[in-house]
Amino acid sequence: MAGVYIHIPFCKQACYYCDFHFSTNQKNKTQLCRAIATELELQQHYLAGEDLHTVYFGGGTPSLLNKEELSLIFDSIKNNFTTHTIKECTLEANPDDLTLLILQMLHALGINRLSIGIQSFDDTILKSLNRAHTGEQAKTCVAHARAAGFNNISCDLIYAIPGLSDAEWRKSIQEMLELDPEHISAYSLTIEEKTVFGNWLKNGKLNPMEDDLAGQQLEILVDMLSDHGYEQYEVSNFAKPKYEAIHNTNYWKQQKYLGVGPSAHSFNTVSRQFNVANNAKYLQAIESGVVPFTLEMLSKEDRINEYVLTTLRTKWGSNLKWIKEEFAYDLQEKNSQYIEQLLESKLATLQDQFLILTKKGMMLGDKIASDLFVITP
Repeated sequence: MAGVYIHIPFCKQACYYCDFHFSTNQKNKTQLCRAIATELELQQHYLAGEDLHTVYFGGGTPSLLNKEELSLIFDSIKNNFTTHTIKECTLEANPDDLTLLILQMLHALGINRLSIGIQSFDDTILKSLNRAHTGEQAKTCVAHARAAGFNNISCDLIYAIPGLSDAEWRKSIQEMLELDPEHISAYSLTIEEKTVFGNWLKNGKLNPMEDDLAGQQLEILVDMLSDHGYEQYEVSNFAKPKYEAIHNTNYWKQQKYLGVGPSAHSFNTVSRQFNVANNAKYLQAIESGVVPFTLEMLSKEDRINEYVLTTLRTKWGSNLKWIKEEFAYDLQEKNSQYIEQLLESKLATLQDQFLILTKKGMMLGDKIASDLFVITP
């Protein structure tokens, strides 16, 4: 179930909360797409011949690419990988980019899933986040996507925004439900150091929402989406039946993936590698026939901890039997008292040796996972 992630490091403008690698200078956009196409060729053996099941265009803002730029990348994927096994091809997009003509072009090229960064329907909130679209544009682009033939649409929301009331949050969720997307991703606003919000926090110009209030907004979200047929299959992700994101699910299940483009990460179960997060350095290296990455070999402890951290965030949970067989480590025995406490507190269940967090437990998922981590000798 291998996947390819393609990082497109360009945006129209910088959202105040975003710390992903991107540039608002689009001067070298076509040149960088050519470099990505070249990297796909250079990295064609990374997945060791495994069937390619997913392709994911992330960023940045992949919806800024034109037909020729996307075709460069698609042609390289087809030339260097087996593509008849691809089940899901996702492109992240901003509402202000998605005209009907562009959506028809994306659908014709083979994009079969859209991930639309709506974040909010309130224009005042969107402006406070420095988003480029309006709430009305968000609604229109989803209608246009349907008209263009898309039947697998994911939409993003953000909660725990400073000043966001529960009533406003409920209204935003309701407006999302009226669009009836197959998938919804909802993220708690995290204030990162090297962002505008990070600087405002440091200078006392921003007061983050308290954790208990953010948790309350997550509970509102879970309840409202559950009432409308969405399942919380990962802490931040909700889907109608059979519409879980295949690509992201493979991340959480520790499947292999190749990341191409500046700042992209790759994983082959025994190591990770991280491409340089600098467009100019990336272009220079690729033009010299070199992929500019840093390699990190993963210890047994690293691999167990990553598996526990990612799988506990999902409805499938952590396979304790697999950990024991794969790493000769009995996580259940080593943490028997703690796991018993989780069961008694109804924070988790144990089903056929899968440790699965309950709805209540998912609220504390990262803390529970860290408590189960193997300490590196």
